[in-house]
Amino acid sequence: MKRLQLPLTSKDIKELNAGDSVLLSGTILTARDCAHKRIKELMDEGKALPFELKNAIIYYAGPCPAKPGFASGSCGPTTSSRMDVFAPALLDAGLAGMIGKGEMSDEVRKAIARNCRVYFAAIGGAGALYAQCIRKSKCIAFADLLSEGVYELEVENFPAVVAFDCYGKSIYDNE
Repeated sequence: MKRLQLPLTSKDIKELNAGDSVLLSGTILTARDCAHKRIKELMDEGKALPFELKNAIIYYAGPCPAKPGFASGSCGPTTSSRMDVFAPALLDAGLAGMIGKGEMSDEVRKAIARNCRVYFAAIGGAGALYAQCIRKSKCIAFADLLSEGVYELEVENFPAVVAFDCYGKSIYDNE
């Protein structure tokens, strides 16, 4: 098990291999389909994003409202392939990586390798577990989208697996 402090450095990413188990600590952003659409529209229009994309990790999730005394409600991953259309452009713009559920396209895998980035897989159905790793949660963009807005999460020991490494290898390969 590798413990990683976010943001990741290029050296950190180069030391990761598909199949490695990791515990992530630091800041991650959440964004689902609707938020990705807005992010891409702003990028296409040449407008500044309301948050820093460079070296960020985006978790494909939408946190549920927190109960009193908790930083977040359940916060499980959504299906990553729904972001296939957006991911290459975000990776090319400096995104360090993503966390989600399931396989992504070959185009995304190539963009990860081309940019020396990483894709982490999280466990579907484990939203309550992931919520326990969240220390702080704050909506930083697109609040009108409610839980599908962009949230900044401070996480500690967030478990994931390297699904695509920067060398083009994948845990989903049947070799």
